[in-house]
Amino acid sequence: MLTEYHCHVLPGLDDGSKGLGTSLAMLEMMKDQGVKRVIFTPHFYYHQEESVESFLEKRAASFAIVKDRSPIKNMLLGAEVAVERGISEVKDIEKLAIEGTNLILMAFPYRNYEPWMTEEVYNLSIEYGLNVMLAHVHRCVEFCSEDDIDNILSTDAIMQVNNDAFGNWNEKKLAKRIVDECSNVVFGSDAHNISDSMPNWDVIKRKVKPEIIQSSDDMLDRFII
Repeated sequence: MLTEYHCHVLPGLDDGSKGLGTSLAMLEMMKDQGVKRVIFTPHFYYHQEESVESFLEKRAASFAIVKDRSPIKNMLLGAEVAVERGISEVKDIEKLAIEGTNLILMAFPYRNYEPWMTEEVYNLSIEYGLNVMLAHVHRCVEFCSEDDIDNILSTDAIMQVNNDAFGNWNEKKLAKRIVDECSNVVFGSDAHNISDSMPNWDVIKRKVKPEIIQSSDDMLDRFII
């Protein structure tokens, strides 16, 4: 089933949907584009949150607003966890994994790559037995050297690619490389609204072979606990 791995649909949690109407419109667009399963991944910045538990409470309240009215019924809760110094030592960080799985979506900061970033990812995976998905890895092209990119792609992480990367002049070369070279790749719209960052699953269907999309869809089921 076509699976959305990365989106900001839950209302009022981050820089994504600001209200129920937008959230439902985004989900309707996804449904029209063939999406059958959605993983909600609001941003989690540890330095901005009181605790993991308080974030989970806010996420649950936002999800409750959407849950019964969503046109897509197969929904899971997760988070897009920002890689920060010490993130692997944060209390309850493992609770941000996609529910029912040992997968956690993490995103490198928008700055030049430093080795501590992959060290945090490695430490978190070892400490909690989690499998890390790295969000929109293709954006590393803006901040990383070729050696840095090689190091990132050589990790055991699952690589998450945004659908629109294949239409981005700066990112599409790396996006294609990730799909060609990495054995574990998943896709997501990273949608935030219904205007300039809307669901765009029609793009990926045109740019990526069906069997690769199918592999992405099946990935989640491999890591169900």
